[in-house]
Amino acid sequence: MTTEILTGSRAALAEAARRVDDLLAELPLPPARTAAQREAAAVALDEVRAMRAEYMEAHAEELYAELTDGRTRYLRLDELVRTAARVCPGLVPTDEQMAAERARPQAEKEGREIDQGIFLRGVLRAPKAGPHLLDAMLRPTPRALELLPEFAGTGLVEMAAVRLERRDGVAHLTLCRDDCLNAEDAQQVDDLETAVDLTLLDPSVRIGLLRGGEMSHPRYRGRRVFCAGINLKKLSSGGIPLVGFLLRRELGYLHKIVRGVRTEGSWHSRFTDKPWVAAVDSFAIGGGAQLLLVFDHVLAASDAYFSLPAAQEGIIPGASNFRLTRFTGPRVARQVILGGRRIRADEPDARFLVDEVVPPEQLDEAIDAALARLDGDAVLANRRMMNLAEEPPGEFARYLAEFALQQALRIYGADVLGKVGRFAARQA
Repeated sequence: MTTEILTGSRAALAEAARRVDDLLAELPLPPARTAAQREAAAVALDEVRAMRAEYMEAHAEELYAELTDGRTRYLRLDELVRTAARVCPGLVPTDEQMAAERARPQAEKEGREIDQGIFLRGVLRAPKAGPHLLDAMLRPTPRALELLPEFAGTGLVEMAAVRLERRDGVAHLTLCRDDCLNAEDAQQVDDLETAVDLTLLDPSVRIGLLRGGEMSHPRYRGRRVFCAGINLKKLSSGGIPLVGFLLRRELGYLHKIVRGVRTEGSWHSRFTDKPWVAAVDSFAIGGGAQLLLVFDHVLAASDAYFSLPAAQEGIIPGASNFRLTRFTGPRVARQVILGGRRIRADEPDARFLVDEVVPPEQLDEAIDAALARLDGDAVLANRRMMNLAEEPPGEFARYLAEFALQQALRIYGADVLGKVGRFAARQA
C-alpha cells in the first residue's frame, strides 16, 4: 500500500467521521431522540463503522506497526486506542469524546466503544500485530512494579478489592469487596491484575491461591463469598468500560494466570508462570465462574453453586464460550451459557468444573492439601505444556478479536440497557 493511498483513505475516514460527529452533536441524547432521529443516527453510524471495519481489514498491520514504532514499543490496550486516536483521526474516539461518554449512564452514551471494538478486532486478527498486543498485555503493570519492593519485603499488600498476603511460599489473594459480594468492576480488575503480577514476580512465591473473603452484605454477613459476577449497577451507570474492564480482564490477569507474566528473564522462557488454586465459598457467578476455567485446581464447598448468566443479562461471558466446552462438553456448556443453567457443587456435572467438593468446615484443610500437591517444578513444567496445547495463543487471539466487537455491540443493545436499568432501579 503506497503512502498516498493510505493517506487518502485516512482523510476520507476522518471526513466521514467528522460529518457523523456533527450530526450527533445536533441531536439530543439517545433516549430523548425521536424515531426519525434514531434512524438518522443509526444509518450514519452504520456507514462510518463500515468504513472503519474496511480500513482495519486493509491496514491493521501497517497501522499497528506505526503506532508501536515497528513493534518495538509495547502499548497496553488503553495506550493503544489513545495513540490510534491521535495518529488516525476518525478511526477511534478521542480522549475528549471518551470523557464525555464516561460521564453518562450507559443508556445515554453514543456507543463510541463500538469503534474501539472495530479497531481492536482488526489488530487482534492481524498475524503480527495480534501476538504483539498479547505480549504487551502480558507484561507487568507499572502499578505492580511500583508495589513489588513493598510486597517482597513485607509479604502484604492491601488494596480496595484484593488483599494479597504471602505465607510459606503461597500468595493468598482474597477478594474483599465485602459490601457487594465481590461483584466485579474496574477497581477489582485493576487490583486483581496487580495482585497476579506480584504473585508471579515475587521469587519467594511458589503458588497462588484465590478465595473470597467474609462479607458484610446483610444476606451473607460473616460468610465467605467467591464472586457475584459483573456489577450490574456499575454497568447501568456507565462504569464498566470495554477497554478498561471487559477486555483488560481477559487479556490481563486471566491470561496471565494461564500463560504467566512476560519478562525479559532467562533464555529458556520469556514468561514467569506458577500454579494456581481457587477455592469457592457460597457461589461463583458470572465472572467468578469464568475465573475457575483458568485455574489448575479448583475446590468448592458442598453448598456452593456456579452459573454464567451473561446470556440472560444480554452480554457475552468473557472467554467462557472459548474455554467451557473443553471442560464440560458442548451440551452442558450450552445449557450453562445459553440456557442459564445453575450447577450445584453437589450434583454430578459439577465434577467438570471443580476438582474437589468438600463440606464447608473441611475446606481449609482441603486447600492446604491441594497447595502441597501442586507445589513442584514438574507441576509447573507440565501445566505450561498443557495450557499451550489446550489454549494456543493464536486461537485465543482469534476468539478475543471477535469478542472485542461483539461484546461492544452487546453492552449497547436495547435488551441489555433495559435489563441493567431495571436492576439498578431495584437496587436504588
